[in-house]
Formats: sequence, C-alpha cells, structure tokens
Amino acid sequence: MSLRRICFLAIFLAFFLPLQAQQTPPLAGIAHLALRVRSLDASREFYNKLGFEEAFALKDKEGKPRESFIKINDHQFIELYPANPEVPREASIGFLHACFEGDDLQAVHDDYVAHGLPPTAVRKAGAGNLLFTMKGPEDANGTAQNLEYTQYQPGSLHYNDRGQHLGQDRVADSIHSVALAMRDPSAARDFYLNQLSFKSIAGDPMFLHMPGNSGQEVEITPADSLGPKARFTLRTSNLSRAARLIRKQKIEVLKSKDALTISDPDGNLIMIREQ
Repeated sequence: MSLRRICFLAIFLAFFLPLQAQQTPPLAGIAHLALRVRSLDASREFYNKLGFEEAFALKDKEGKPRESFIKINDHQFIELYPANPEVPREASIGFLHACFEGDDLQAVHDDYVAHGLPPTAVRKAGAGNLLFTMKGPEDANGTAQNLEYTQYQPGSLHYNDRGQHLGQDRVADSIHSVALAMRDPSAARDFYLNQLSFKSIAGDPMFLHMPGNSGQEVEITPADSLGPKARFTLRTSNLSRAARLIRKQKIEVLKSKDALTISDPDGNLIMIREQ
C-alpha cells in the first residue's frame, strides 16, 4: 500500500468514523399520545366515530379499565386514562405526555446518558414493550415534562395486534405532530434542539422535526395558549373523504382550505391535514 493511501486511510479513520459514532440514533416516530379524560366511555365512543377502534385495554385489580389503547395504525396509538377525582394526581383532565418510538431503544438511551441526560433504565412495561422515561422542561402544569420512549417487542400487546383493529372508515392514517405547551418555550426549544437533537424547520422555528426520517414533528407552544389541553395533527390521504366521514357522524367540524379541526369531549383539539 502506498504512503499516500495510508495517509488517506488514517485521515478517514481519524475524522469520519468518530463523526459516524457521534450521530444521534434516530426515532421512528410518535408512538402514542396520552390523555386523561373525564369519561372513558364517551372518549372511546368519540374515537370510534372517527373510525379508530380500541385495540386493547389494561385493567386494575378490580377489573376496571385503567388505560384504553385507541389504534391509529400499527405503530401509533392514543392512550386514554380515566380521571379519578379521589386521587389528586389523577384528577386533572387533558394532555399527559407524548411517547416516541425507537428501533434501538438502548442506543437512544445510551446516547442521552453520554450527553449528560438522566433517563431511567430501559425496562419492560406492562404491555410487554421496552420503555424508559425522562424528565423534560417545565410544562403547562408547572411540573417537569414526562418524556416516554418505547420499542415494540414481539409478543407484546401492541405487536400482537398488528394488522387488526384498522377500520376502513378511519378519518386519518397517522399522527403527524403534537403541540407541547411549555412555561418557557425558548428554553424548551433549546432543550429539544441541543439535548434531544431535534431539528428546526425553516420559517417556523417552534416546529421541530424529530431525529430520523419519520418527518414527524413537535410544536413548542406557550403554556397560556393551550393550557392543559392537547392539540395534535393527524394525516389523511384524502381530506374530502375525511370530511364526509366526520359529517356522517354529526361531529362539529371547522373547515379551512387545507385542514379540518374537531374537538373531543374534553375540548382537546384534533387537526386533520392531507399528506
């Protein structure tokens, strides 16, 4: 091997391989959005009218549903938790957290640790998937945001439901983005950009792409603009068809040129856009 080729190889190993090693592990997308609802029955009925079926539910020791999983597609769900007025931390209605999916959850976890973040250990959760959580910036409730990360596992409730509970009359096909109401939007944006490696979007600085190729986003918004309520965007391949399905169910809808906006029984806002 010539001296020139040896020098080139040395430069490659010294500069390019460390850069590859430092790349942030991608996220596959939004796995679920969690909401606490006033009436589990009313919320399930609402989503059923939109064509979204309950895939499964987790129950407490008395056999009562404590968590309902509404299926958007094989990788995305809306998690509904019933409010309990007798338990202060379970009494408030509205947005709880977003959960992000990773194809290699341990790599995501270890990357955060390497950057000085304090995620919990990766563990197996009740539905059978890998999970870790982490505290984020101060949210609309004045507490540290709860960030969840998951990796679907063969044999889990989610994995075993693939190809099922996907009704033909769903008004949308995927969750595209979620608004995160923050006490200090600038600090929250900085956290997502510099700590979690999200990417800013030109011309819209408070919308951030998650790392990877999902194209899915979070929106950082002031706490007083949204309060405890949720706001998220679904994507459909046919907006006109979605409008017809919503009208058929007699759900009040606000139409604009490129979006439909509806409210769930608790006032959470759902926007539907064409992909």
